[in-house]
Formats: sequence, structure tokens, C-alpha cells
Amino acid sequence: MLDWTDRYYRHFARMLSTHAWLYTEMINTGAILHGDKMRHLRFDGVENPLALQLGGSDPADLARCAKIAEDWGYDEVNLNVGCPSERVQSGSFGACLMAEPQLVAECVKGMRDAVKDIDITVKHRIGIDDVEHYDYVRDFVGHVSEAGCQTFIVHARNAILKGLSPKENREIPPLKYDYVYQLKRDFPNLEIIINGGITDHAETAEHLKHVDGVMIGREAYQNPFTLAEVDTLFYGAAPVERSREDVMAALRPFIEAELKSGTPLRFIARHILGLYQGQFGARQWRRMLSDAKLLKDADYSLIEAAMAQTQRQPTEA
Repeated sequence: MLDWTDRYYRHFARMLSTHAWLYTEMINTGAILHGDKMRHLRFDGVENPLALQLGGSDPADLARCAKIAEDWGYDEVNLNVGCPSERVQSGSFGACLMAEPQLVAECVKGMRDAVKDIDITVKHRIGIDDVEHYDYVRDFVGHVSEAGCQTFIVHARNAILKGLSPKENREIPPLKYDYVYQLKRDFPNLEIIINGGITDHAETAEHLKHVDGVMIGREAYQNPFTLAEVDTLFYGAAPVERSREDVMAALRPFIEAELKSGTPLRFIARHILGLYQGQFGARQWRRMLSDAKLLKDADYSLIEAAMAQTQRQPTEA
């Protein structure tokens, strides 16, 4: 979710669900250790529970970043061992690390030793390239769990390291949910969370019969209002009648505070384009909030104008 789950999106997501666990975009250790910490790590307390997802392969650097994350108030540090991007591979992290379970175990141990009260988790694929057999992911999880990792977030596809783009890697390798279910049967004491191609609550409920949790990625971004039912359906919260307009009203103080501090509206608007997915006026909403000319020097009134388009009813002939 590089360039997607930044703090602007996460604040928006939190207006939809109080309980869903949120994850940052993957941030490499060098950016944190040698770059602008405020830019990469800043978040609003309303975003908790929140996990910092790290990319890296040096145990010492990852340990330092995990301690920083704990000090900043993150609830979890997640090591990404699933991203197939060639850019990530060139830095020797992401999915290519599945070929080095001993190194991943050392990274996990280094991070666990560096923190006191937060979880260290691993997100990974079920295999890489043409390795199709279940034993591969079973042995990977078994080895890394010995280093103290108790939670594995499993994208139920192989990662093809050469020849497929990141987008193709999300679509072409077949989903093998049964591999993830088998992991839970083989490691009943571990927390196994499934990810990949899950788009609705019925699917989520079915997966939860077999595993401990479900991670939703692009569906939660492209059709974010789906998050509005999560607290009731999966966390036992009392039902709340909430409209898309209610969500924007709750988000408005954050947007206006950001605008006042100098944040351009486009930084936030791009994350809310899917709010009216499938609703009347959705196309106009997206058009207005992605128009560079309209967004230039725009304030909250542009959002109000776009929202008004969604509330107009078609005139009967």
C-alpha cells in the first residue's frame, strides 16, 4: 500500500471504524534512521490501534526502528516480507526475504529484544516464483516463529520476483486460501491473519471460521464505506446509523486544521474519492475532487460542493 495508507487516509479510515487495526504504508529503515522522522512517523492519536510497517533486512537497523516506533506510540511493528516490487528487492527486503528465513528470524529477534510492550509481526506471501508446495510457507512460518513472532499476516499468493509488476503480482498468481487455513491448523497457537483478494463482509466471515483475522487492502481504499459496518459485524459494537455525510462531518475538523497548517487539499482529497462508490453522484464527486484546477488553493467548500452533487436526485421525465 505504498503511497496509499498515509496519515491522511488513516485518519479518514478511523472515522469509519473505531476498532479496525490500521497499518502505515511500508517505510524502509533508512528513511527513518537517516531521513525526516516527522514526515514518515507522524500520526494522530485517533489512528490507534496502529502498526508501523517496516521494510528492511538488517537486524540492527530494524531493532533501532522498532524502538523508535514504540517510543512514538505505535502499537505494533510489522516486517514486510511480501512486497514483490523490484525497487524493494534492490534494497534486499520485501518478498525476496522469504528465501532467507534465518535472516528474517534474526530480524524478528532483534526487534523483539528492542521493544518492551508492542508486538512484532510479519507479513509475507505463501511462496516465491515457481515454489508452489505448501511445505515452503509452513517451514518459513515455523522457523520465524521460533524467534518469537506470534502473528503472521499471509497474502495467499506467491510473489513472482521477476517478470510481473506489483499490480500483476496482486492478480495473476492464484489465491490459495487453503494454504493459510492449513497454517492455522499446523500452528494453532499462532495468530494467523489472511490477506489477498477479499472484497466483502461475507467473505471475511467465512475466512474467520478458519483463521484469526482478515486484512483488507485495496477494497478498503477503493470502497472505504465498507469499513462503516466492521465494528458492528466483527467487533461486537452496537449498530450505529451513519451516512457518508456523517463521516465527512466527523472528518471536517481534521481537514480544516490541516488546511490551516498549509496542507494542500489534494493531499487529503485523493484518499476520499471512493467514499461514494456505487452511489448516485459518485462520478461527479470523483471528478471534482481530482480536478487539479478546482483543487488549487481550494478549501473545504470544494468538498461541500462535491457532496451537493451526490444529493441531487435525477429529474423524472
